[in-house]
Amino acid sequence: MYKRTVVKTFYKWLNHHTYFRYGYFLLLILSILYCLVAENHSNTFILFVITVIFLGIGFYDQPVWVIFLLTVFTVLCRAFQPAENIDIGSFFIQLFTYLLIVAISVGLRKITQKVEQNEIELTMVLSNALDSRDSYTMHHSENVAKYALMIAKQMKLSKEMCTTIYIGGLLHDIGKIGIQETILNKPGKLTDEEYQIIKTHPMIGYDMIKNVDRFHEDGVLDIVLYHHERYDGSGYPLGLRGSEIPFVARIVAVADAFDAMTSNRVYRDKLELDYALNEIRENIGIQFDPQIAETFLSLFDTNEDGKLERLFSNKDVVNL
Repeated sequence: MYKRTVVKTFYKWLNHHTYFRYGYFLLLILSILYCLVAENHSNTFILFVITVIFLGIGFYDQPVWVIFLLTVFTVLCRAFQPAENIDIGSFFIQLFTYLLIVAISVGLRKITQKVEQNEIELTMVLSNALDSRDSYTMHHSENVAKYALMIAKQMKLSKEMCTTIYIGGLLHDIGKIGIQETILNKPGKLTDEEYQIIKTHPMIGYDMIKNVDRFHEDGVLDIVLYHHERYDGSGYPLGLRGSEIPFVARIVAVADAFDAMTSNRVYRDKLELDYALNEIRENIGIQFDPQIAETFLSLFDTNEDGKLERLFSNKDVVNL
């Protein structure tokens, strides 16, 4: 259990490559100072090795020539220390060694990034499988994920939380796979019994993905299970209210309601943008978290004709 925690913590830190970038410069300065003041220089090699590891992780997304020059600069910083008597042969051996360490560090960071990208792509496949069951809700999950991500970015949430919200948005309705299509695609009003069946989809979705450890830890399961809870406690499945509802689920709830109103459905045409935004505004503190709803409304502006328009495009490329 402890080993798994350490590994997960390590991968979490790898996501913060900017920390490693600052860490590289800090370690380089400390290594130089150590060489200047320490009497025993036996640990110098270890310090500079850690420094170039931070270099590789921190600058993995930079051009090769930038990484190469920084590595050469690091070797030169060590070579010109008073206690170091390095000839030209030793210099190139050190340079080759450090370049190899940097290359391994860059590769490690890119592997973790690829794993994250594969997770998102797999999630997209699952959400598309759900949306394909109903032409009227095609791309609903993707739209909800994008709207929720825009809210998260507007609120300046961390990259990890933004990723959680985006993946949770893609999967929020995954439980509807377990609902009969005759109910999902019914053109008229649902009966009370049919509505009760629809209300089971958060729990069905939760049961479908509950064995994914990461979803337990990052909050994706909270989004799937609680995105239909209402701020006043009248939602489902548990009737949570206010701060009892997980923060990430409150964000997706706003995005979900907006896309539901502004998309064509089997039982009605899409609603006007002004109407949808007014509905959200009127339900602040009732259905929606006030801070989150106000943040979402701030993503819209009034043009010269007095009509509301989006400050973003639904076709924007998502950059996590």
